[in-house]
Amino acid sequence: MKQANYPFKQIEARWQNIWSKNNTFKVRIVKNRPKYYCLEMFPYPSGKIHMGHVRNYTIGDIVARFKKMQGFNVLHPMGFDSFGQPAENAAIKNKTHPKVWTERCIHWMRKELKQMGFSYDWEREISTHLDAYYRWNQWIFLKLFERGLVYKKKEDVNWCADCQTTLANEEVIEGKCWRCKNEVIQKELEQWFIRITAYKERLLEDLDKLKDWPSQVILMQKNWLGRSEGVEIYFREKENGFRIPVFTTRVDTIFGATYLVLAPEHPLINQIIKGKPQEKEVLEFIERVKNKPKSVRLSEGLKKEGVFSGSFAINPVNEEEIPIWIADYVLMDYGTGAIMAVPAHDQRDFLFAKEHNLVIKIVIQNPEEPISDPSQLKEAYEGEGIQINSSQFDGLNNREAKEKIALWMEEKGIGKRTLYWRIKDWLISRQRYWGTPIPIIYCDRCGIVPVPEKELPVKLPFKVTISGKGGSPLNYVKSFIETRCPKCKSKACRETDTMATFFDSSWYFLRFCSPHYQKGPFNKKEASFWMPVDQYIGGIEHAVLHLLYSRFFTKFLKDLGMVNFEEPFQRLLTQGMVLKDGEVMSKSRGNIVDPDSIIKKYGADTLRLYILFAAPPEVEMDWSERGIEGAFRFLNRLYRLLDYVEKNKGEFNSELEKARHRAIKEVTEDIENFKLNTAISHIMELLNSIYQHLDADITEAVKTAVLLVSVFCPHIASEMWQRLGFKRDISKESWPKFNPEVLKEEKITYIIQINGKLRSKIEVDVNIKEEELKQIILSDPKVKKWIQNKSLQKFVHIPQRLVNLVI
Repeated sequence: MKQANYPFKQIEARWQNIWSKNNTFKVRIVKNRPKYYCLEMFPYPSGKIHMGHVRNYTIGDIVARFKKMQGFNVLHPMGFDSFGQPAENAAIKNKTHPKVWTERCIHWMRKELKQMGFSYDWEREISTHLDAYYRWNQWIFLKLFERGLVYKKKEDVNWCADCQTTLANEEVIEGKCWRCKNEVIQKELEQWFIRITAYKERLLEDLDKLKDWPSQVILMQKNWLGRSEGVEIYFREKENGFRIPVFTTRVDTIFGATYLVLAPEHPLINQIIKGKPQEKEVLEFIERVKNKPKSVRLSEGLKKEGVFSGSFAINPVNEEEIPIWIADYVLMDYGTGAIMAVPAHDQRDFLFAKEHNLVIKIVIQNPEEPISDPSQLKEAYEGEGIQINSSQFDGLNNREAKEKIALWMEEKGIGKRTLYWRIKDWLISRQRYWGTPIPIIYCDRCGIVPVPEKELPVKLPFKVTISGKGGSPLNYVKSFIETRCPKCKSKACRETDTMATFFDSSWYFLRFCSPHYQKGPFNKKEASFWMPVDQYIGGIEHAVLHLLYSRFFTKFLKDLGMVNFEEPFQRLLTQGMVLKDGEVMSKSRGNIVDPDSIIKKYGADTLRLYILFAAPPEVEMDWSERGIEGAFRFLNRLYRLLDYVEKNKGEFNSELEKARHRAIKEVTEDIENFKLNTAISHIMELLNSIYQHLDADITEAVKTAVLLVSVFCPHIASEMWQRLGFKRDISKESWPKFNPEVLKEEKITYIIQINGKLRSKIEVDVNIKEEELKQIILSDPKVKKWIQNKSLQKFVHIPQRLVNLVI
C-alpha cells in the first residue's frame, strides 16, 4: 500500500507562525558571544521572488542557521533595494504611483520570503525608498561634496531615450540599456560625478587583503581599475610636425608599429584631415560612430570600423612613415586617445590590418615556432620571445628589452615612462523621479549651494505626473523646484536629477547594524560590533558595479572616522544562475518555474533541499522536475523515521555509531567549505545507514540526522525535533560534534605501485578524498625517491586497495 506523504503544508504553516509569534530570529549584541554577520545582496522588489532569489537566500540561510547552532551571535537581515527606473516604468504601465507599486511588491516578496522559512530578523528590515533611509544618502552626498569628492561637469554620457535617463558604463550591456534593453546613444549633459578615482590606489592595493573572495571577482575589479604602467611615445605628424602622444604597455613592440589609430573624438583630427581628399569620408564616419556606446565599440565580438585620415605619422625610433587611421575601437577615455598599432603582436590590430590590407611587421620571435615572414602569421603572437627587427635591441628577451627601450627613449627625449588608469569617476545623475533627490540648490547669486544638513531629508514629492517622456518628472513639480537659497535667502531652485540606485546599495549593509538609528546613517558602536560582513552572497553580475562602490564608500566612511575597517565584506560567494533546459529562465522564453507553485506542490523544505543538492553553489544549475521529486521522496523517508523511533527497542550498533559521527564530520566540513550539495549527500548516506540498522537502537542517529538537516529544511526538522521529545526550538540547539576516537580505527592500507611495481604502503582514513590521498602519496619519502624529477603521467586509483603511479 502506498504510504501517505508527510503533511508539509500544515508543518510549514505551523512553524512559520511559531517563528513569527516568538520573534525567534531577533538578534541583539551579546558581548560574550562571537558575532557572525551573514548577508545576501538585497533584492529589487519586482513583485515575486524567482528561483535566483531562492538559491541566493537559501545558501545564506544555511550559513546563518549553521553559525547560530555553532554558538555565534548571528546577524541575518533582509531589506529591499526599492528605488529605480523599473518602478517608474511599472507605474506607467499599471497606471499607478511608483511608491504604491513598490510597496505592494515589497508586501508580496516579504510574504514569499517568510514562507521559505528564512531566518531573517524582520525587525531590521529596510527599504531604500523611505526617507528614513535616503536622508542618509543625502547626508553622505554632502560629506562627499564638502571634501571635493563630488562635482558637476558637461560630458558625453550614455543616454537611454526610452528611459529618458543617463546610464553608467556598467549599465550598458552590448549597446543596450540594462533595464529596458533598448539602444543607448551618446548625449552631452551636465552631470554629477563622484571622484572615485581619488581612491583608486587604495581600491587596488586592498584587493590583496581579500583572501576569501573568488579570484574571478578580484580580476574583474583589477581590470576595471585598469592600472597600466607603460611609456608615452611622441609620434610626429609628417606634414606639420605636431606631436601625437601615444600610450603603450608594450614598448618592446615599438619597432613593429605599422600604423597609428586615433579615437573619433581625438582633438587633432580636424587638423589632420583638413584639405585632404578623405576629409568628407572621415567626418561622415565620425558622425556615424559617435552615438555608439563605448561598451559596443570595445566589444571583442564585433567587427571594428575605421577610415584612413589621409595623413601620416613618423615613428620616432626609426623615422619610418606610417599611416594615421581613425577607428571606433579607440576611446579618448583611456591613455591619450591614440594607439600605435602592432598587428604582428596584437590580435585586434592583426584583424584590423588584415581587413584593410595594412603592413604587418614581426619584432618578437616566438622561440618555439620562429616565423620571420609576416604572411605566414595566422594570428598575432602576443607572448614572450626574442627581439628581431628592433635595431640595437635585437637578440634581447622582450621583457629585458622593455626596460632598455624605455630608458633609451627617455634619454633621446622621444618618450617617457608613465602610468594610466582605466577607471573613471562615477556618474550618479539620473533624469528620473524614483530615486534619492540630490541635495543641491541653484542660486543666481551664490551658484551651487548644498542643502544644509538640518533641512534633510529633501523629500521626494508624492504628487507628480509620470509619463516616461521629457526627462525627470520633477522638472514639472513647481512646489519641489522653487525654494530659497540657504545662504542669501533669495529665490532659488532645486536640483531635479536623482541619484543612481547604486548609491543606495553602497552602504545598506551598515544600516542593517542599527536600522532605526536617527542620529546618523548608522550607530558607530553597533557597526563596530557587527562589521565587517563575515559572509556576503550574491551574483557575479555585481562584481564591478556594486562591490567596487561599496568598497569605496567604506573607505570614505573610514576617512570620516565613522568605521574602523577598510573592507566591508570579508568572505564572498558568487552563486551560479538557475537555468531551465540550459537557458536562463525568462518570461520571453516561457521557461519560468514559479517558486510558489513548487511550494504548494512539494513544500518550501523540498525546494530548499533540491536547489542546494542539484549543483555546487557557485556553478549554474539546470532545473529538473525529477530532481525536485527526488528531494521530496527523501524528506518523506526522513519523516517516516519517527514511526520507527517510537517502536524502537534495539541495541547499540557500532557501525551505525561510526556512520553517525562520520556524517557529523563530513557535513560540518562541507558546510564550512560551501560544498552544500555533498553535505546533503552525507545526510542521505546517514539515512541509508539508519534504514540498514532498523533492528538496532536508532534514536541517536535519527536525532543527529534531524539536527544536520535542520539548516537545510528547518520546518520538517523543527517538527521532528519536537516529536522526538524536545521542547526547545531546534534552531537554538547546539550543532553536533563528532568524536574522532570513534572514527580513528577506520583506517585502510593502500599499496602504492610505480609503473606497476610495489614501492610503498601507506595507512589512511577509509573515507579519504582522492585529492588528499594523492598529496599524501606524493609526499611519501619512498615514493619521492622513485619519482625524483620525473613527471607524473597518470594516477590510477582503485578505491580502498591500491594506487599505481605512471611516470
